Amino acid sequence: MKTTPIALTIAGSDSGGGAGIQADLKAFSANQVYGASVITAVTAQNTCAVTAVHEIPADVVHAQIDAVLQDLKPQAIKLGMLFSPAIIRAVAKALSDYDGTIILDPVMIAKSGDALLQEEAVATLKSDLLPHVDLLTPNLPEAAKLLGTDAAQDQQSMQDQAYALLELGPSAVLMKGGHSTGETCTDLLLTGSTSPLSLSASRVNTRNTHGTGCTYSAAIAAQVARGLPLTEAVTAAHEYLNKAIVAADDLTIGSGHGPVHHFHAIWG
Repeated sequence: MKTTPIALTIAGSDSGGGAGIQADLKAFSANQVYGASVITAVTAQNTCAVTAVHEIPADVVHAQIDAVLQDLKPQAIKLGMLFSPAIIRAVAKALSDYDGTIILDPVMIAKSGDALLQEEAVATLKSDLLPHVDLLTPNLPEAAKLLGTDAAQDQQSMQDQAYALLELGPSAVLMKGGHSTGETCTDLLLTGSTSPLSLSASRVNTRNTHGTGCTYSAAIAAQVARGLPLTEAVTAAHEYLNKAIVAADDLTIGSGHGPVHHFHAIWG
């Protein structure tokens, strides 16, 4: 019997549809993978701001994960907004026997600047999850927060911080360079066992970049679910995201930071 590739996202809901669970499911589908979801928090959110956050009880988060893993058997799991220490601990416990690929996007701040991870949850994220994930995908501010230092300013400091993050336990680290300056945006993938891989693209002049981090990590999970090795999955997801950003201005969504165009290859 043919096996359908399945990916699971464990993240928060974005009522505006541009990030979180909604972006992940769109990215899964656009990358030809069936998507399942576990919601950790419900946000009242649009392209301008996050106006409310409702945390889902940790036992309900755990129950959602159990329900999916007992039946659907996803080949890859993407972790996004986890919000609190209680939810992080619940996720770590629920995934303790999972043997597929886990990708952690350490969501901390929304594009609008609103907090999506409680300050006291950072330590729990580092202690309970980082040692068990296959890929960590921080942007530059998130990497700095995890390390308790300033954000990287150049390629060398990006690489140094990536190695420092590897010391915290993940099998691989993808440092995302979108918050850097200059005409070229470069991401850096370190696996600990191979030479660093640089992935570069011309910076796109658009304000419609809401959900880029969610979309990127979800696309990686999708490509892993389809059977690609991690390095190839990251490379394919990088290409997909770049095209989604290039096509973002084909959409007119909201008055703030609009979403990328997840289905740029299908309609626009």
